Amino acid sequence: MIDARQRAALDSKLLRLGDDEFLLGHRNSEWTGHGPILEEDIAFANLALDELGHGILWYRTLASLRDEDPETYPDKLVYQRTAREFQNADVVALPHTDWAFSMLRQFLFDVYESIHVPALGASLYRPVAEVAAKIKQEEVYHLYHTKAWVQRLGLGTDESHRRMQIALDQLWTPFHQLFAKGPDEPLLIDARIIPDLRLVHVEWSDTVVPFLESCSLVVPENAVVPVMRQSAIPERMEALIAELQQVSRMAPGAVW
Repeated sequence: MIDARQRAALDSKLLRLGDDEFLLGHRNSEWTGHGPILEEDIAFANLALDELGHGILWYRTLASLRDEDPETYPDKLVYQRTAREFQNADVVALPHTDWAFSMLRQFLFDVYESIHVPALGASLYRPVAEVAAKIKQEEVYHLYHTKAWVQRLGLGTDESHRRMQIALDQLWTPFHQLFAKGPDEPLLIDARIIPDLRLVHVEWSDTVVPFLESCSLVVPENAVVPVMRQSAIPERMEALIAELQQVSRMAPGAVW
């Protein structure tokens, strides 16, 4: 059982988890039909579908917490909220620049999830632990796939290395937003409902920094985790959500 304050805090946390996953999946889906080779086009499209599905799992958990229908409520969250109501970190909403950027962002996210999701699996709140258990196995494949691409591009040609370094310089600081706690998270950490993101960040850094350096990439210095979680840049979100909701806006009230 959770009390009223923990319930409110968990409500916000689940929304952040769902939005981070769903919008990263939506961004990655923009590569469908444009991948560098056919096999990778299919693989990355499937990976994008996985992230969309993970977002829906968190939305369904939120629906149950709010006493809503878990089957229909995710559609309401995706298609009937304004851009300013989404709670994702800005880094998952960043537009693609090239393949190196997209693959590196997904790799950094996969390492984050390889640590964060198992920690969520230890939650004393059963619905969170159950969703984490479902997500965990798919993330093993994600990390295996993107790790191979980062290595391939970082140690490939001069051009692929140059693009990977540019992507790392662009992503390193904004990616740290994912480790910033929401204002309500200490209640959940103390109750062992969610892990402390500070500990997740330490393990993430210990994992990604040596690997990136082994790929001949120079990891930027002085990136720090923000004290508190910040919302995504409104202008970027307006354009992204307008595209995401384009069809639903054309047929409001339709059943999908």
